[in-house]
Amino acid sequence: MKSGAPRTRFDAPLAAWFDTRGWRPAPFQREAWRRWRRGESGLLVTPTGSGKTLAALGGPLLDALAEAARRKLAPAKAVRARTGAAGTASRRAAQTAGNPQTAPAASARMVAARVAATRVGRVAKARAEGAACPAVVGGDAGAPAAPDAGVSHHTPATARRKTAPAARTRLLWITPLRALASDTVRALREPIEALGLDWTVAMRTGDASSRDRRLARQGRADALVITPESLALLLSYPDTAAQLSGLRGIVVDEWHELLGNKRGVLLQLCLARLRAWAPDVRIWGLSATLGNLEQARDALLPHAPGAAILQAAKPRSLTLETLLPEAGERFPWAGHVGLSQVQRVAARLQAAATTLLFANTRAQAELWHRALSATWLDEPETLALHHGSLDPKLRASVEQGLREGRVRCVVATSSLDLGVDFPAVDQVIQIGSPKGMARLLQRAGRARHRPGEAGHILCAPTHALELAEYAAAREALREGQVEARLPPRLSLDVLAQHCVTLALGGGFRPDALLAEVRGTHAFAALGDAQWQAVLAFIVQGGEALQHYPEYTRVVVDDDGIYRVTDRRIAQRHRLSIGTITSDGALQVKLLRGGSLGSVEESFLSRLRPRDRFQFAGRTLELVRLQDMTAYVRVAKKADGIVPRWQGGRMPMSSELGARVAQVLAGPRDSPELRALGPLLELQARISALPAADGLLAEFAKTREGWHLFVYPFAGRGVHEGLAALLALRWSRLAPNTFGFAVNDYGLALTAHAQTQMDADTLRALLDPARLFDDLRDGANLGELARRQFREIARVAGLLPPSLPGRALRSLRQLQASSGLLFDVLQRHDPGHLLLEQAEREVFEAQLEVRALQAVLERCHAARIDLHHPKTLTPLSFPLWAEGMRGTLSSEDWRTRVQRVAERLEKRHG
Repeated sequence: MKSGAPRTRFDAPLAAWFDTRGWRPAPFQREAWRRWRRGESGLLVTPTGSGKTLAALGGPLLDALAEAARRKLAPAKAVRARTGAAGTASRRAAQTAGNPQTAPAASARMVAARVAATRVGRVAKARAEGAACPAVVGGDAGAPAAPDAGVSHHTPATARRKTAPAARTRLLWITPLRALASDTVRALREPIEALGLDWTVAMRTGDASSRDRRLARQGRADALVITPESLALLLSYPDTAAQLSGLRGIVVDEWHELLGNKRGVLLQLCLARLRAWAPDVRIWGLSATLGNLEQARDALLPHAPGAAILQAAKPRSLTLETLLPEAGERFPWAGHVGLSQVQRVAARLQAAATTLLFANTRAQAELWHRALSATWLDEPETLALHHGSLDPKLRASVEQGLREGRVRCVVATSSLDLGVDFPAVDQVIQIGSPKGMARLLQRAGRARHRPGEAGHILCAPTHALELAEYAAAREALREGQVEARLPPRLSLDVLAQHCVTLALGGGFRPDALLAEVRGTHAFAALGDAQWQAVLAFIVQGGEALQHYPEYTRVVVDDDGIYRVTDRRIAQRHRLSIGTITSDGALQVKLLRGGSLGSVEESFLSRLRPRDRFQFAGRTLELVRLQDMTAYVRVAKKADGIVPRWQGGRMPMSSELGARVAQVLAGPRDSPELRALGPLLELQARISALPAADGLLAEFAKTREGWHLFVYPFAGRGVHEGLAALLALRWSRLAPNTFGFAVNDYGLALTAHAQTQMDADTLRALLDPARLFDDLRDGANLGELARRQFREIARVAGLLPPSLPGRALRSLRQLQASSGLLFDVLQRHDPGHLLLEQAEREVFEAQLEVRALQAVLERCHAARIDLHHPKTLTPLSFPLWAEGMRGTLSSEDWRTRVQRVAERLEKRHG
């Protein structure tokens, strides 16, 4: 290039492709590409639909284009070198050809020159090909070897050249969902093919084809889309080190979905292993907005402190609209299904071309799909259902129908929250409260999922007080407040599983692996005693289980390397890799047809043949239960109960709860609060509204007993621990029997014997001192720990799955096995690492003890605003209704609640 000529932009080839699509690269995209090309790692935070996939993919594409350009230049250089060498030899041969004494030597030199020129060409070609695959395992002696936590795998050079394929995999794209993996493969292939790159893109998930699985296992995919569990499975094979040692980059998509759970911990351990194999690998996380971005960055990139956090300069705009009740319309005081809104929602569905309608639970989604089917005016197949318990083929068919425009409305749960790209979706409707700002942002981003388009979400309340939640969410979004997701620490069950995986994948030396593990955010504080306990656990199960052969999974060889040598243990471990645990589920299959999905065993075991239930958008009749499978037929009648899944209730975040308390105490300056005005005035007249500087509480008597209602607005999870704590402390003051109920706004304690309550007594009950000791006594910690232990034991490998061809174990059998193990360890090895972890997780996850401590301190310091209303109030009625769920009655819960609600409304006008 001549001096003064215009400099070509580093991203010119990619920008040209953008031009063909009518796009322009956003500044944050170009910044991500530039940092990738400089070899940096980082975290990219942008709203859904803003183009973050191309921001992460652009760097690898530019690398590949540059390598392709170098490969094109390499043959020309080789030809010039060959021509120059041959020309010199020819001239020398011509000069000596007339001399009979030198002619043979000249001929030999000419042959040698041709051979040399050919060799130069081959070397140039090999180097050009090597540019695409720099870490060719088994190549020449100078190629770098992949480290394996202190274990070396030596193979004779001739054997390596014959058997070891080149390490082609240069990009790993890690995704949290299988459905998202399929969409990501399509998103990657489009620019790769358009730019003419000779890349193979494959997918390695539970839904992957046999071809893709083969490409992944053999390392023959240039770009591999994979889930954390499938990545961990790859690490269990000894040859994976050679196949992934040439990695250039790793992209972790939707990092916020993995950050706060054990799947993220497992991924941190896997990334540490990949960094050991490919020390120069670049790692980029893609995330929606979080309240703890720096902590999210540090958890993903502990090896790169201070790495970049890139954010789009201008957030995608979002508007929130609420379906408000008409003036004078009766609106439920409690409930979480919202079917009273069906006609109003159906009208909005008909006005839009395509809609995603989000429900918070699978049961709610099934009910709404059935209700909408009765009023649907188009062809039945244009209304679809999508949730995590449906068969993957059914879900994939729905997703493809949305892309092709064959489906007009999908009733979905969080199974469609993440970044599956549906540009055709015109409208998103949220049934009930989203319970958190992050979830609201994620779901709103599904509509008009295109860069530059504004997001919009329509909210349909299921009961009156959810109007306040919408108003609070709008305020929080306006100020940019989003919840934090805290990464777990010291999940020793995950570490034990990872150690067995590495022992199976070629073995490890403990000192080298300890240094690798401590390089993660999750185990930076791992102590020597804890590490030794993990090693003892994977070798012999611990002190109490060392005499049982089935718990001896790993052996230490003469060189001090930890390995798995038993084929049966290897097979079981590979079947159980991962941290996703669920209650026992039965497959649901049509007698004549395929699988519909799975329903929890606890629900189906209560049904008898010919009973009907609602699932997969149709009414089914149970024919028989056999081999952990429910065989069904489509019922002629359209009635039937809906399955209930454990964990079906979605708790409100504490951040949104605090916002709700603020809007209830503030001016009514939003459409939602104006519509809620009559109910708020009734609450103020009977009792009081929450105040910014006080804690609202109510003490009332009904025919069920004496009720204390307290409203911290801290979310269901915190209120469960708080209710158990207050019940224990109250019972110490005077003998009594207490029941309790909680919701997202507060808690209710019901005393069966007559009692009294005043502000000073309540303040004493809320004392933050001795929190841990009282929780141990009052929260039935032993039973909570027993239930938590079952999930930990599954992850750690104490409850291995059934081998293929063997009968599956039922949930009851798993519960019995885990309960027996729990009792044995408590009796004979009370300091076992898994028992300690079970108790710690009960405090941290179930009782949310940190948040509970903060709530106690806030409530104890606040002004206690205790009222004695003569009847239930709009705030206390939902709690009373919740408490009635567990009582015995010949009437169903809904009938009783509705009757009491109508009586209250009539009494108060």
